[in-house]
Amino acid sequence: MTEIDALNRKILRELSANGRLSNLDLAERVGLSPSACLRRVQELERRGVIRGYRARLDPAQTGRGFVVYVTVGLSEHSKAAQEGFEAAMARAPEVAECHNIAGAFEYLLRVETADLAAYKAFHTDTLGTVPHVRAITSHMVMGTSKDERS
Repeated sequence: MTEIDALNRKILRELSANGRLSNLDLAERVGLSPSACLRRVQELERRGVIRGYRARLDPAQTGRGFVVYVTVGLSEHSKAAQEGFEAAMARAPEVAECHNIAGAFEYLLRVETADLAAYKAFHTDTLGTVPHVRAITSHMVMGTSKDERS
């Protein structure tokens, strides 16, 4: 694990909020000279602390405003069953996140679709056809009070 000092935490917080900040603006916000700030950012990138930058999209405007968290139980707990499930989810464009979890279910998915009808089609035609899926529980998001990803 990489040690992150207070200045690097400030840099990461600012870049997390706005990855398009110029180095000059970032340096001013964190209290460093532009050259010192740039060296720190480059070092954070080199060490893999900063893995990349991306645009934050409006889910409703991209047809992905209907969010469902789905727990999935498998009927078989073999490596092949897990790999098959994970490969199927990697191919499904509706699946924004796929996590192997501990507990009563094997997987937690974040599924994003345009609406309930599109989710039903994903549930039936994609998720419902994957081998070894024994249980599917859907949790529709009614509202979001905090989401640090967007």
